[in-house]
Amino acid sequence: MKKLPKIALGTWSWGMGMFGGDAVFGNHLTEAQMKEVFDTAIANGLNLWDTAYAYGLGDSEKELGKFIRQQPKGSVIVSTKFTPNLADENQADPFMSMLDGSLERLGVEEIDIYWIHNSLDVERWSPYLIPALKSGKVKAVGVSNHSLEQVKRVNEILGEEGFKIDAVQNHFSLLYRNSIDDGLLDYCKTNGITFFAYMVLEQGALSGKYNVENPLPEGSMRAATYNKVLPQLQKLTDAMADIGKAQGGSAAQVALAWAIHKGTLPLVGATKVHHVTDAAKAAQIVLTDEQITTLEQLAKDTGVDTRGGWEGEA
Repeated sequence: MKKLPKIALGTWSWGMGMFGGDAVFGNHLTEAQMKEVFDTAIANGLNLWDTAYAYGLGDSEKELGKFIRQQPKGSVIVSTKFTPNLADENQADPFMSMLDGSLERLGVEEIDIYWIHNSLDVERWSPYLIPALKSGKVKAVGVSNHSLEQVKRVNEILGEEGFKIDAVQNHFSLLYRNSIDDGLLDYCKTNGITFFAYMVLEQGALSGKYNVENPLPEGSMRAATYNKVLPQLQKLTDAMADIGKAQGGSAAQVALAWAIHKGTLPLVGATKVHHVTDAAKAAQIVLTDEQITTLEQLAKDTGVDTRGGWEGEA
């Protein structure tokens, strides 16, 4: 796998349509806005971009592909996903069909990290990673939203042909530390697996930008999820802001620095230029063990559980 930066940038918010940024986040990004975000990231050395066919049914990949084509070949690290429940069962090989579609939309000949997006039927879909790797179209593979036992099982399946999982991508934040509690993070560290942490900012709820007086944009899924718990998050986000201030940073940067401190690679949704510059600065913030303990205790005290409906049982 190529050398990865400390932070990855996500494009779930890019593109429209079913599961697109307009429906999930209430965003309506123009091509000019996306280009400015992309160019700023490249200028700041953040060249790892994560997308998925599921984000707007290919629309996010299409938008990202416009900008990848303008860069020197191979200079952008490309991460996208196969989503089992969106597979076209009419195709002779539904896995390769979705992969080929992603390659075409992104305008690349190979995917640096190709993921299975969820754990629907691990036994059925995991073996498809092997021919994908053998074809050269995929350089490394990962699984997203898989439990520790499922990750181990996928590794067993890949191991039969001499391959292994290179990356895991799961929900991980101060409010959702399941991957520590169940041992998945330790398993990844022991087995040389990069742990991509998504929703580190809990879709903005931990950015320090939102509170009771200034809630998340109404009409979006994230507003429905988080606005009702903003009062419980206040002490935590205030403490994050104070810790950040001492290092010339923000609450959002502290959330990312915490995730880096835990040995993960945070994945940040990038819709505005400041998201990118914030991410670049977050990689330089250093938290003390005492600050880590304080933040984790305050997070526990909120009583908020942000397990997603897609994540199954604890």
